[in-house]
Amino acid sequence: MRRSRFSDEQIIAILKEHAAGLGTAELCRKHGIGDATFCKWRSRYGGMEPSDAKRLRSLEEENARLKKLLAGSVLDVSTLREMLGKNF
Repeated sequence: MRRSRFSDEQIIAILKEHAAGLGTAELCRKHGIGDATFCKWRSRYGGMEPSDAKRLRSLEEENARLKKLLAGSVLDVSTLREMLGKNF
């Protein structure tokens, strides 16, 4: 997946500018983002502080790592079951 050119802290700062009263179209034009991107950021990061965003990022990374571990163990179990089924 493509990484954003904006950090979590920058995204939250942009959202705070919007909360301060800057219009959506003007804000998007100022930072060079699209309306859809802004709406996605607002739904994901709305009301967060930078520390919350860092915690969210670390939890997402841990979740991805655990999913890979689980997928590997499920593959190992299925392979072992196939081998046991052929032997008996």
